[in-house]
Amino acid sequence: MSIYQHFRKEEHAFIDQIIEWREQVKDEYTYKLLDFLDPREIDIVQSIIGAKEEVKCAFWGGFDGAERKRAILYPEYYEVQNDDFDIVVYSINFPSKFVSLDHRKVLGSTMGLGIKRSKFGDILIDRDEAQIIVTGQVAEFVRLHFIQVGKTNVTLEQVGYEKIISVNEEWREQTVTVSSMRLDVILSEVFNLSRAKVLPYIQNEMVKVNWKVIDDPSFHCHQGDTLSMRTFGRFKIISIEGQTKKEKWRIIVAKAK
Repeated sequence: MSIYQHFRKEEHAFIDQIIEWREQVKDEYTYKLLDFLDPREIDIVQSIIGAKEEVKCAFWGGFDGAERKRAILYPEYYEVQNDDFDIVVYSINFPSKFVSLDHRKVLGSTMGLGIKRSKFGDILIDRDEAQIIVTGQVAEFVRLHFIQVGKTNVTLEQVGYEKIISVNEEWREQTVTVSSMRLDVILSEVFNLSRAKVLPYIQNEMVKVNWKVIDDPSFHCHQGDTLSMRTFGRFKIISIEGQTKKEKWRIIVAKAK
């Protein structure tokens, strides 16, 4: 049975990379530190490594509830420490009395540095506080060049893990009925919009499935997928309950509040 049958075609290259790194760890008796992974990539790594492998995996994103985490593949005998993940946390200093920062603006500024998204972990914002988490590899470059968010001048100050902002995201479950598992159909139903209104968001690359931009309205969604649409938020497909008598799909989704 091929491992690939459990994953989408576009995920095969990432799977091949994980398998290659797994064999490298096994052959060289050393650990392999990966960049930040999104939750879907974390699931893939866990599926490939498994619990009974000679090579183990551990994840950490700077704090226990992190969404994006670095991974370490390591041999059985190795004891992983938090310092092994080489993570740096920066507090963003900005004039909070006069301006506010949001996730989209901060993310845009990080991407404007010309560094891969995988070098950045979570972006944390809570009222007048904001933080970014980065790999140690690019930390100094980011500190020197991350000087503006939108039109606001900012500076970065490194802080310890114990000072990471606590942000608790709440999810609300709901049951929806859809005619198919197409991306445009599901977005339309969950966000209570017509498919015609959803279409421009998809075509303009404002929709993501499992943290990857999808511009095909007919893209087929699965149980476990996380979908997001800019300005509307995101939700997870928790389960597919089956078909109704009218041959529509009943699905349970969890929507971020």
